[in-house]
Amino acid sequence: MILHILNRSPGGSLVYRDALASMGPDDRLLLIEDGVQGALPAQVRHFEPVLDRLFALREDLVSRGLEGRCDEAVQVVDVDGFVELTEEADKTVSWF
Repeated sequence: MILHILNRSPGGSLVYRDALASMGPDDRLLLIEDGVQGALPAQVRHFEPVLDRLFALREDLVSRGLEGRCDEAVQVVDVDGFVELTEEADKTVSWF
């Protein structure tokens, strides 16, 4: 399993398309920094193919005033959850 880490909002960058195209069936996607905007109901449609494997970092949601506003399909993790995801992954790929 590969953990893909995306720090760009799908509203401001198309790099999410490259990330999705390179994901395997067991890979996971973690939204961080401005990428957490993709966890909002209006944006989450961009990640429909991986909704069951989509995560958002709580600390970045909080810093942007978005905590509690995520789509219910998004799994919110804190920094410890981020660490767990990286430990479970064979490798990580960052998309910037």
